[in-house]
Amino acid sequence: MTTPRAGLASADVTTVRLDSTAPASIDTDALIIGIHSGPDGPRPASGAEGLDEALGGKLAATLGALGVKGKPGEIAKFPTFGALPAPVVVAVGLGDAPAGDLDPETLRRAAGAAVRALAGTARAAVALPAGTGGETGAVAVGALLGAYDFTRYRTNGDRPAPVAELTVLSGAEGGAEALARAEVLAASVTLVRDLVNTPPSDLWPARFAEIAEETGTEAGLSVEVLDEKALREGGYGGIVAVGQGSARPPRLVRLAYSHPEADKTLAFVGKGITFDSGGLSLKPAAAMDWMKSDMGGAGAVFGALLAIARLGLKVNAVGYLCLAENMPSGTAQRPSDVFTSYSGKTVEVLDTDAEGRLVLIDGIGRALEDAPDVIVDVATLTGAQIVALGWRTAGVMSNDDALRDEVVRAAADQGEAAWGMPLPEELRKGLDSAVADIANLQPERWGSMLAAGIFLKEFVPDGTRWAHIDMAGPGFNKGEAHGYTPKGGTGAITRTLVGLAERYAR
Repeated sequence: MTTPRAGLASADVTTVRLDSTAPASIDTDALIIGIHSGPDGPRPASGAEGLDEALGGKLAATLGALGVKGKPGEIAKFPTFGALPAPVVVAVGLGDAPAGDLDPETLRRAAGAAVRALAGTARAAVALPAGTGGETGAVAVGALLGAYDFTRYRTNGDRPAPVAELTVLSGAEGGAEALARAEVLAASVTLVRDLVNTPPSDLWPARFAEIAEETGTEAGLSVEVLDEKALREGGYGGIVAVGQGSARPPRLVRLAYSHPEADKTLAFVGKGITFDSGGLSLKPAAAMDWMKSDMGGAGAVFGALLAIARLGLKVNAVGYLCLAENMPSGTAQRPSDVFTSYSGKTVEVLDTDAEGRLVLIDGIGRALEDAPDVIVDVATLTGAQIVALGWRTAGVMSNDDALRDEVVRAAADQGEAAWGMPLPEELRKGLDSAVADIANLQPERWGSMLAAGIFLKEFVPDGTRWAHIDMAGPGFNKGEAHGYTPKGGTGAITRTLVGLAERYAR
């Protein structure tokens, strides 16, 4: 089985398979095992049975000599000197042994960290705890995502290639189904990472739309693309306004999946700013170099729709990719401009760098026509999200507390950090405009993540269940790789949306 890459990606491909062979007998270039910490030193986790005997009873002594504690994410390598078919063992820390089942996210992160540490190795077998289908799926997702590397633009060949062949050691009931799901999820997240990492010179609105149309059609989605003329004639004032300063005009892409037995419809709306200079409200240079990632919300929606279709979930799903490039020029929108949104409401633009919400309101307005049970928008929307919650935790806001909590639970189930946030009514007054129905920015900095959510809420009719996910930090990792998360594009929230669809499919 193969995890495919986007057409824009490098050629590296990682394959994965299941095998119930004992870890001490598997023919591979490297064997990954889990290690728990304990009062008497590290000890092997489930999945590494028979290894100590094969190593002549020296496993614990070897780990101790290496200073291994078994802390989560800790990595240690040691040679087997011919005692095993695998010449190298990689021990990865899992923390204290739990009283019950191991947390799936612990397994994902451990598998990802260990596989990434084996870059340059052709084959690796993963003997982490995988006694159930759920554990098998967690190990497989983490391993596949840990093997990710974006090398399309590297020409010197000095970077070791990711592990080419992965074997997950498991005989669990439901393991094959779990592996198949893991492959689908990993393929979607990989695609989103590739898109986020692609420079804006190679990914502009029309190009993103072409990729969505080609890949979406192959996956069985129906795809509709509105170009700049159709957007103007259709009244998509927000998308047009944001995109009018660029030589590369905007697009709106509608992706749809339907199941004949479905009785629920979900609509996902993604912010797709392929590059955000801030427009005439220009960003400082230090805040601009990673703004190729400002289309991560649309990427997550795209990846999720592909996974939903490939998994054949019993749900109807619609995705809107609101694509524009926010550039300064003689044709760009100006602070104090007013436009009419798709909903008919007028918006005064006080800051052209608060552009993501302007494209989202048109996507939300169009999504309402699908009469969905739930609308969820996803966006790298505000720097205030990073101030409030850091780089790894998304903020979730909603006009329905139960839906907000449901989205947070769906994220937690997938190992994606999210935190429910309020929409305080007193912040609405800060969005009043002297000339239009609403302004796109409040004058004060305080609570600006929440104010952005309140702005979006104004375009959601009463009775429509809606949630907003601000993933400005989680969408792009500016620090070092950790767990199964690489440096650069992360593919964040893709799995959350799929998990939410799975909930409604049930």
